[in-house]
Amino acid sequence: MALDTGTKVVRADGLAGRDWTGRLIAPEVDGGVGSQACFVARTFTCKADARPVLHVTAQGLYLAFVNGQRVGEDCLTPGWTCYDNRIAFQSYDISDLVTEGENRIEIWLGDGWYRSPLMWRFIQIENTWGDRIAALAEIVEGDSVLLATDASWESGLLPITKSGIYWGEDHDARIAAKASGGVSELATDPALFVAHETTGVKELAPIAPVEDWDLDGARVYDFGQNVAGYPRIEVTGAAGAKVTIDFGEVLAQDGSWDNRNYRLARATLTYTLAGEGAETWSPVFTFQGYRYARVRIEGEATLTDIVSVPVSSVPDLAGGFECAIPEVNRLVLNTIWSQRGNFIEVPTDCPQRDERLGWTGDAQVFAGTACWLADSETFLRKYLRDVMHDQREDGAVPHFTPDPTHRDHSKAPGDWAGSTGWGDVITVMPWQLYLHYGDEAVLRECFPAMVKWLDYLWSISDGPIIRPHSTWGEKGFTFGDWLQPTGDSRKPRPTIADDCAATIYHAISTDLAARIARIIGEDDEAMRLDARGDQIREAFAAEYISASGRLAHNDQTSYALAFLYDLIPGAHLDAAKGYFRRVIEDADYLIGTGFIGTPALLPALAKLGMTDLAEKVFLNRKVPGWLYQVEQGATTIWERWDALGPDGEIFSPEMNSYNHYAYGAVCQFLFEDVAGVHPVADAPGFARVRLAPTVMPGLGHVAMWHDCRLGRIEAGWTLDGRTVTYTVTLPEGCEGLLDGPLGDGVVGAGTHEFAFDLTD
Repeated sequence: MALDTGTKVVRADGLAGRDWTGRLIAPEVDGGVGSQACFVARTFTCKADARPVLHVTAQGLYLAFVNGQRVGEDCLTPGWTCYDNRIAFQSYDISDLVTEGENRIEIWLGDGWYRSPLMWRFIQIENTWGDRIAALAEIVEGDSVLLATDASWESGLLPITKSGIYWGEDHDARIAAKASGGVSELATDPALFVAHETTGVKELAPIAPVEDWDLDGARVYDFGQNVAGYPRIEVTGAAGAKVTIDFGEVLAQDGSWDNRNYRLARATLTYTLAGEGAETWSPVFTFQGYRYARVRIEGEATLTDIVSVPVSSVPDLAGGFECAIPEVNRLVLNTIWSQRGNFIEVPTDCPQRDERLGWTGDAQVFAGTACWLADSETFLRKYLRDVMHDQREDGAVPHFTPDPTHRDHSKAPGDWAGSTGWGDVITVMPWQLYLHYGDEAVLRECFPAMVKWLDYLWSISDGPIIRPHSTWGEKGFTFGDWLQPTGDSRKPRPTIADDCAATIYHAISTDLAARIARIIGEDDEAMRLDARGDQIREAFAAEYISASGRLAHNDQTSYALAFLYDLIPGAHLDAAKGYFRRVIEDADYLIGTGFIGTPALLPALAKLGMTDLAEKVFLNRKVPGWLYQVEQGATTIWERWDALGPDGEIFSPEMNSYNHYAYGAVCQFLFEDVAGVHPVADAPGFARVRLAPTVMPGLGHVAMWHDCRLGRIEAGWTLDGRTVTYTVTLPEGCEGLLDGPLGDGVVGAGTHEFAFDLTD
C-alpha cells in the first residue's frame, strides 16, 4: 500500500520532505572509513493493534530491524544521490513487526557510497560527502511520534568487520552485536532529507549455478548470467572456519581464473562461521558484478548451497523484442541484463571494477532504450537532479554524477566536466522522458540547466564551431566518439575528429532545447536558440562538407549523426548519401562507430532508405559487431567491441567491462524502426505514435511489446515471399499515424493488419 510519509515540507525544487522530530545521530563506536560497521538502537512501546510507520534514512547505508526482523525489502538504502544536495528517506509500515508493549529497533550502518573510496587507481577519493556515518529515524502513528533518534540511543559494533562498495564485505558470525557506546547528535538540516524519488533497489529471482568445478584448491561456480548483485550461501561447519568468495566476468583463454579487469576493486566477500548448524548469509552493504564466483574454504566447513542474487532499481520489464534470429533475441536480453545491473540507484557504466560511476555519456545514448525496456521515468528524473546539482557554475555538465571530483580536486586535478556527448545528457534525456511519459515537468525542471550548457558550449570557442581542448580536465575537453574501432592498425578506418563530433552535438542540443522552449512557452528563448541552431548548421556545412558533398572525415559516425540530425544541406544530400554507402561497403559492413556514433548508425541508414546496409551491419557476426559478442558467449553488453578475441583472449583488461550497456542502445532502433513504433513529440506519452516499420528480411519475422502509461502496445511483421504482413495493437487513448510502407491515415485503439510488398 502507499504510505503516508507525513510530508510537511516541500523544498524549493518541489521535492517532498518532513518536519523531522528526530536528530541525526552518529555511533560513538565508529572507527571511521573502512572500519567495523556499527549500529544504533533503542526500545519503544506500542499499544495493542498499533499501526506504526518507520521513516528512516542515513549518512552511509542502513539496514533496519524491528524486534530482530528486517524492515522492508529494499537494498542499499537510502540510495545514492549528491548527498550534499539531498538524501532520500524511506517509509515502511512496521505494523506486522511490532507487539504490544516493549519493542526494539536496531539500525545497521555501513560506509556505502557516502564515504567508501570511489574512483580508480591513484585518484581514489574517500569520505567524499562526509566522514561520519549516522542515522535519522522516527516511528509515528497518526500524528503521534512514538520514537525519534536522539542522544538517548545506544550504539555498538556489528559482525561486519569491513565493507565498501569496491571492497566487498567481511562478516564474522562469531561476533555478537552488543551495545557498547552512545551516540552523538549531529547538526540536522531537515530540508536535506527527501522522500525517495524512485523505487528502491530490489532483489530479483535467485539464479542457481549451471556448472561448477575445482580449480587450484577452490571451487568455481558459473551462474550462466553476468549480473550485479551478490551470492547467498548456506554453510555448515566449525566456529572460525572461513568462506572466501571472489568474482569474475569471464575466464582466461585457457579456462583459468582471470579478473584483472576489476583493477583495484578487491570485490571479495568473507564469512567466518559461528559454528551453529546451517548458516545462511549474503552481504548487505555492497554488491558486485560477476558471472563466476570462486569459493575458497579455510577450516572445517561445507558449502551446502550457493545462488546468485541479482539486484536492480528497475527489476520489472516494460518491453520485449524477438525475431527469427536467436542471437538477436539474446542481444536484446543482454541489454536488459546490462540495464538491470547498471541501473542501481544511478545509471552506472559498470558494476564490477573500481569505477561504477554514473557516466553521463553512457546514460545519454541509452536513455531511449532504457525507457522502452523498463519504467525508467522516476529513476532518470532522480539522476537528472544529480546532474543539475553537479553542473558547474560556467554551465559545464559533469562527466559523471554524483561526482566525487566536484568536491575534492587534490587527487583529480582539473575540472571533470564539459565533454560534448556526455554533457548533452541534460537535453537528450529530458527529451526522451517527455516522449515516453508525456510530462512537461521534466522539461521545465531541466530547461535552465540546458541553457547554461548551451551557453557553455558556445563559449568554448566563442562561436558555433567547437574546438575542444585535448587535455582531460581543461575547458572544452571531449571524449569524442569514445572507443571507436579503427580496424587494421596498418591502415585504420577513418574516424571522426573531436571538433566535428563536438560541433554536431552542439547542433543536436541546440535544436532540442529550441523545441523544448516552444513546448514550455519560452518563446523568446526558442527564437534565440533557433537562430543559434541555424548558425551552427551553416558553420558545420562550411567547415565539414566539401563542394562534392563529402564529409571532412569520411567516417561512419560523421555521416550517421549528420544525416540523422539533418545537418546535410539539400544540395549535398544525394552525394553525401553515396559517400556514406561507400564508407559502409568499404568497411565490409563492420561497425566503425563508438559511443556517440553507434546509436545513430542504423537509424540513419533506415532514414535514408538504405535498409540493405542496415541489415548487413546489424547481422554482421565479425568483430566489431553486436552479434559477435553474443557468439562469444556474452550475457550482457560489452564496453569494447573487441573485449574478447575470437580465440577467447582477453583484450586490454585495464579498461574492459563485460557489463556496459551503451552499445545496447541499438534496441531503440529495433523498437522504433524495425518494429515501426515511433513516439512523437506533438502527442507524447504514446497518445500518438508514428507507425512505419523498416523491414529487414534477414530477421525472418519481428514481434515487439511495450507497456506504456496507456496500456500495452504490440507490433510486428511476418514475411511470405515478398509480401509483408504488419500487425499492430494499440491501447485505448493511443492513435497511430500511418507512414512509410503503410501509406497514409490514422488508426485508433485495437488491432490492425496491413499488407504490403517489399521494394527493391
